[in-house]
Amino acid sequence: MDFLIYFHDEEDEEAERIKAERVKEYAQRKSKKPALIAKSSILLDVKPWDDETVMSKLEECVRSIQMDGLLWGASKLVPVGYGIKKLQINCVVEDDKVGTDILEEEITKFEDYVQSVDIAAFNKI
Repeated sequence: MDFLIYFHDEEDEEAERIKAERVKEYAQRKSKKPALIAKSSILLDVKPWDDETVMSKLEECVRSIQMDGLLWGASKLVPVGYGIKKLQINCVVEDDKVGTDILEEEITKFEDYVQSVDIAAFNKI
């Protein structure tokens, strides 16, 4: 009887050792996976002062804004009325690095071209 108990204890120890190794391997694999980065897709309406504003220069100014976590996308000119067109431009931002308020502030610094900036759409990715 003593032999069976001793043999059983060895099996338990071996099973515990294997289980501990597997848990350790799982933890290592899990730690190697990159953390998900929260991103958002933002559609901005950038409005000029009047119909005489050079829209290509306005877009060039907006795209000149460079930040870590900011990627500019497609853009188009959308008629507003009375010959005035607004720039509608898409961008993708990393939520932890770029906020909408910072982005709007940077764009409105080009006060010779930009009257106002509105967020037309905001989607989490």
